[in-house]
Amino acid sequence: MAQLHNISFQQVDLTEGFWRDRQNLNRDVTVGAVERRFRDTGRFEAFKFNWTPDSNLPRPHFFWDSDLAKWIESVAYLLQKGPQPALYASARAVIDDIAAHQQADGYFNIFHTVVEPENRFRYRDRHELYCLGHLIEAAVAWVNATGERDFLETLDRYIDLVIRVFQKEKSAAFTTPGHEEIELALLKLYRLQPEKKYLDLALFFLNERGPQDQLLGDWARDKYNQSHLRVREQHTAEGHCVRACYLYCAMADAAALTEDEALLAACRDLFDDIVEKKMYLTGGIGSTHHGEAFTVPYDLPNDTAYAETCAAIALAMFARRMQIIDPDAKYADVVERTLYNGILSGVSLDGISFFYENPLEICLADHEKNRSVNGGDRLPITQRLEVFDCSCCPPNVTRLLASLGDYVFTAGAEDLYVQQYIPCRASFDSMDVEIKTVYPIDGQVTVTLRGGKGKRLHLRVPGWCKEWTCSAPVETAHGYAVIDVTDDEFTVKINLVMQPQWITANPRVKADAGKLALMRGPVVYCAEGVDHPFSIFAVAVDPDAPVDVAETYGGLPTLQCGGWLPQDNGALYSPASETEEKKTPVTLRFIPYFTFANRGSSDLLVWLRRL
Repeated sequence: MAQLHNISFQQVDLTEGFWRDRQNLNRDVTVGAVERRFRDTGRFEAFKFNWTPDSNLPRPHFFWDSDLAKWIESVAYLLQKGPQPALYASARAVIDDIAAHQQADGYFNIFHTVVEPENRFRYRDRHELYCLGHLIEAAVAWVNATGERDFLETLDRYIDLVIRVFQKEKSAAFTTPGHEEIELALLKLYRLQPEKKYLDLALFFLNERGPQDQLLGDWARDKYNQSHLRVREQHTAEGHCVRACYLYCAMADAAALTEDEALLAACRDLFDDIVEKKMYLTGGIGSTHHGEAFTVPYDLPNDTAYAETCAAIALAMFARRMQIIDPDAKYADVVERTLYNGILSGVSLDGISFFYENPLEICLADHEKNRSVNGGDRLPITQRLEVFDCSCCPPNVTRLLASLGDYVFTAGAEDLYVQQYIPCRASFDSMDVEIKTVYPIDGQVTVTLRGGKGKRLHLRVPGWCKEWTCSAPVETAHGYAVIDVTDDEFTVKINLVMQPQWITANPRVKADAGKLALMRGPVVYCAEGVDHPFSIFAVAVDPDAPVDVAETYGGLPTLQCGGWLPQDNGALYSPASETEEKKTPVTLRFIPYFTFANRGSSDLLVWLRRL
């Protein structure tokens, strides 16, 4: 098992360019926007524990603890990069409320204290342990940001209660959480503060997960929350995508900490099953809203794609862990795919509104077609919202963007891996590293390493890249260009030739049969109806036709190419020989997928008909 470690965002400063701009927007706009909406909807007030059935306050939901926990974690990450007095004060007030309303035995959960106290640890899917997990992650980040340990000490008393109830007494109505999260949080806490009880509890929840645990009721099967098999026996991704990938994150962390080869083997198989059979081109996962879940291999409908923003983030988290213990560029390729596409599409260009679902096709007419009955087909919304009833995605986006530097480097005793090409400066392991690039506008990257003489430098050659050059002698291994660092101050340049290319899907993906999608570098492109005076659903594209790089939108180039529009002669059906001969050439504009739905509701296509 590889002995690498991840380089924390605390040691990595983004310096300029595409991702630095988005980090600044996240810091200056998005985190504050999420706070305002969480105040408007009663989430902050709920931590005062003043709801009663007779009050006019919004009834707390059983996952509200986790919403604010992720927001506090976001604030903590920002604090590690500089002072934020107003955000600090808001987060500190919530932390004080948590301590003030913790029960005598250590328990803390808003819903099960003020709404249903009689049901503490009675229902597996009520998210008590999930909420605790997010609070633990927030407390770890808070210690790292401020040095203040009282938040963590509060939660430590709750952890002791969980150990007593679940491990010792076994008095809860279930054995493992319905929504995984606490497992990875406990392992993160163990790394900060290596007390054996944290590791033991995380391993307990991992090892006990299986078919014997409490079911969720008639509406779900045991695959829904990954309880159909013991974790080391799971080799295909099943069920709710966020739950699944949070579980896989914990499995990967546990495999690394305990050198458990069986867990690592399961993680490898689970990752490959997702990426090779169940992942959208955008890095989105979850092809149905029923259970927000994986379905069967190659079932990837575009118009009803669930592709939850949180699920793409969870997949990136899983991939980041795998690149540490199983060095292969395929993991960083998936991180890149999700970052530029399925995650970034989850937040608007102005930073204040969000998508929960991220479809790859929108036909506005389909939202209006059911005229004779109330309701209609369930389709993803066409405009982002500032807050949702289930608002897990917005603070998940803010915490990821605030800690984006976590994804750039991994290192070992003799090796340094550059996983993502983001302009930055970093200092770690007695080395200074600088990356200069305008990637993904083009693929030219300069890496300067000081203090690394004798190391092996691994520069990822992305899976999308078919042609590249390097300024130093290289070998290739596992998707990396491997370079011997020969001087204490060493500079190497790699040029990843970046041309637009048409992509086809596996022929077993029914939704994409006979269709093409357009990418340039790691960025998936799409066509929006707002740019075209004709139906984009009727257009056919020629993969041999030239594609031109055009003006910038959303910080990246747009693309332009020709297409063919069949003649509409007014007949509902016509002989193909008549219509195929009468096609009109048209020009198509493609924008980066993550920028769709920023100019009002519009038709959307990622996959277009092939000529």
